[in-house]
Amino acid sequence: MTEIQPDLKTSLGSLTLKNPVLTASGTFGYGQEFSSLVDPNLLGGIVVKGLSLKPRAGNRPPRTVETPCGMLNAIGLANMGVDAFVEKRLPLLRELDTVVIANIYGHTIDEYGTVAARLKGVEGISAIEVNISCPNVDGGGMAFGTDPDISARVTEQVLKKADKPVIVKLSPNVTDIRAVARAVERAGAEGISLINTLTGMAIDIETRLPRLANISGGLSGPAIRPVALHMVYQVVKAVRIPVIGIGGIMDYRDAPEFLIAGAKAVQVGTASFVNPRASLDIVEGLKAFCQGHGITAIDEIIGTMRLR
Repeated sequence: MTEIQPDLKTSLGSLTLKNPVLTASGTFGYGQEFSSLVDPNLLGGIVVKGLSLKPRAGNRPPRTVETPCGMLNAIGLANMGVDAFVEKRLPLLRELDTVVIANIYGHTIDEYGTVAARLKGVEGISAIEVNISCPNVDGGGMAFGTDPDISARVTEQVLKKADKPVIVKLSPNVTDIRAVARAVERAGAEGISLINTLTGMAIDIETRLPRLANISGGLSGPAIRPVALHMVYQVVKAVRIPVIGIGGIMDYRDAPEFLIAGAKAVQVGTASFVNPRASLDIVEGLKAFCQGHGITAIDEIIGTMRLR
């Protein structure tokens, strides 16, 4: 008897993914870095390392430190710049049979629009993910994503300049993430991904120095998964556009939690540093999970959380 192959396809607005597993920005490079270990064609999609208008070296080391059940990073959004990416890295990504999403950021609202404009008409990119966790230069250094009105203005500016679906990546470092989610939805975002890292720090008690040269950094990994899951659940109930869940997804048992909470897809980040094949293992694990539970299509479990 032939074993039924479950349909793992899912949709994010106008995008169709072959499965709900994407790689998170900043954890999978520009796609080629993992190609000897993972066939990216088997993934639902790749979200490339965050792109800025100009090349950026990032923060000085040390820039990463392991923590209980996670890691802190203060890479500083190091990248080659959007123009170099289009010229040097995108040609290889165009050969892939999977969705490629460009993550972008800026330090002013206009800069976000300028980066988005550089990707207009460019083939090989399926969507733009907007990182609004960056310091707002015009706003005195406060992250764009902590203010619903400014988050909406960034979204509107990107949409004016872009010709691709826009997904906004939210910061968890807010009082009520639903307010920001509703604001970017009203501004026209086609999807929302969350969460970005939580702000944290670590100190070496022998030297009394911060373990990161930047003092603070972003906490990721399984330690933040319950927080991420709760915020995804809140946002799914607050908006009508699709949500992508991110935060401490380490194996196939973690991913269904986010799907059951209502996420249409997930992104795998820190797990790739522990196991470079984690994203592909999660795809295979989801397939086995569906087969073991008599699920014929992944859509059957999305948003099916039961209440006691």
